[in-house]
Amino acid sequence: MKKVLGLVVFNCLFTSSVALAQTSLLVVFPPTNYQTSAEKIFFIGTAPTDGQVLINSRPITCSKAGHFSPSFPLQLGENVFKVRYQNQELEIKVTRLSTQSELPQGLGFAKDSLTPAADIARLPGELICFGAVPPPQATVSVKLANQTIPLSPQPPQAQLPANSSVLTGINKPSTSTTSPKKYQGCTTVANVADLGQPQFSLTLNGQTITQTGKGRIQILDAAQLTVVEVTATSGVTRTGASTDYSRLTPLPKGTRATVTGKEGDWLRLDYGAWINSKETKIIPDALPPQTVISSVGYRQLPGATEMIFPLQMAVPVSVEQSDRTFTLTLYNTTAQTDTIRLDDNPLISRLDWQQVTPQQVKYTFNLKNLQQWGYNLRYDNTTMVLTLRHAPHLEQRKRLPLSGIKIVLDPGHGGKESGASGPTGYLEKDVNLIVSKLLRDELVQRGATVMMTREDDQDVSLVERQEIISKEEPAIALSIHYNSLPDDGDAEKTKGFGAFWYHPQSHSPAVFLHNYVVKKLRKPSYGVFWKNLALTRPSIAPSVLLELGFMSNPYEFEEVVNPEEQKKMAKTLADGVTEWFKAVK
Repeated sequence: MKKVLGLVVFNCLFTSSVALAQTSLLVVFPPTNYQTSAEKIFFIGTAPTDGQVLINSRPITCSKAGHFSPSFPLQLGENVFKVRYQNQELEIKVTRLSTQSELPQGLGFAKDSLTPAADIARLPGELICFGAVPPPQATVSVKLANQTIPLSPQPPQAQLPANSSVLTGINKPSTSTTSPKKYQGCTTVANVADLGQPQFSLTLNGQTITQTGKGRIQILDAAQLTVVEVTATSGVTRTGASTDYSRLTPLPKGTRATVTGKEGDWLRLDYGAWINSKETKIIPDALPPQTVISSVGYRQLPGATEMIFPLQMAVPVSVEQSDRTFTLTLYNTTAQTDTIRLDDNPLISRLDWQQVTPQQVKYTFNLKNLQQWGYNLRYDNTTMVLTLRHAPHLEQRKRLPLSGIKIVLDPGHGGKESGASGPTGYLEKDVNLIVSKLLRDELVQRGATVMMTREDDQDVSLVERQEIISKEEPAIALSIHYNSLPDDGDAEKTKGFGAFWYHPQSHSPAVFLHNYVVKKLRKPSYGVFWKNLALTRPSIAPSVLLELGFMSNPYEFEEVVNPEEQKKMAKTLADGVTEWFKAVK
């Protein structure tokens, strides 16, 4: 699912009785002159089964079909792998890049170590912190307007593993005792001002240098803060000022909020979330958005309940789901609510509200069933509309057990996006489409209406796939993939069926389908993961991404390309979907 792999052809050595038609070894990963920061790397490839291959004098173990994926440790810098086959030798170079700050030869700061590295804006009295990586024993300070802030060396912090480490089982922090220490210091500024760029000063052995920081620093006027409106259909909000930070509930188009801080292109909104300025527009001369809310009503629709929240302004909101509750929080809002209409409802047993803080009102929907079927949140001018979908209607026909059920199937990748590659160069996008079509046919035979995000090898963006799911409003959406690993994974050993979910409403089908396939096909379990993926994010329906096996595993790959195994996987998945709907109806 993850890698787009380069191709290298060379000859190699094997011990197997199954012959291949090819006459030389194909290595699809890594390409020559590959760069990575991982501590090890795996090779993926295949070769004739009547020879022997050595990589740096090490014999390579192959599957019966001649596929392999051994791992090798990497030293910092250039690593040369010599691949020998009889009298032929080929070199593949892999460079391991350092993740530590490196000091220059002369007196100076480590490259790109001065922080803040972008323009920032803060409220009066908020901490403003500076950082730098200088040579050992240096004296470092920052001049900001009329202040001089000393920076002092800090104890080494543990380096957190990447999120992908959960996928490889190497999810441990590391601490380097050899990397240069980071110096840090903080200050506050009470008055509104444009403080310009900080000047960093470094003194060592009687020599002093200065360097201007990249980011300008501004102290905002709390009485004249900018108001912005979300212009994106679904404004992406995060816990911090970059895409490295976790996603929060998206803000519907039209939401207004006050900007209380800036960092580069990112804006901190009054309720604490960050949003990229490209998804907003400034509303000139607008006062900070505040609203009261009085009555709350509802509309009964075919297959859904719409809850209506009349507001004076379109304010930020967030959603929290649990097994028996759906909670909507309105920010910059004060309740004047004393009337809520909600008749007996197939989904909701009761609606409660609470003024949690002077600026937050929380509405809690107590639900009748454990399984939730999706929701949509939008503004109709300044009225918040929450659509909660009801359970789909199963027509209960014995021969057509999925009658009345609409399903969206998403064959992962396509077109220029090839996805992962197996040892023979066989691309994930192709097998995704084959299995998705087989699964579609199995589901249709059971009475389901099935929509596909692509029917052939074409480019379909992640946003377009999400839009298809939102438009079709299926009972469930399944994204079909085959897996690969980050560079430091063990491709030779890692295999199995995995399921990924994001919204709590998708947890049940993810676990059920994972367990069903693992048991029925006796496949290894890769695991069930909560993961923020484009095809697990749609909220309109339970949306699950399935990794049916590993392209990068030489043994499992033989099942991936086997037409009979593909049919068996499709039938088992269709049976699993059928059984899940029976279990939750």
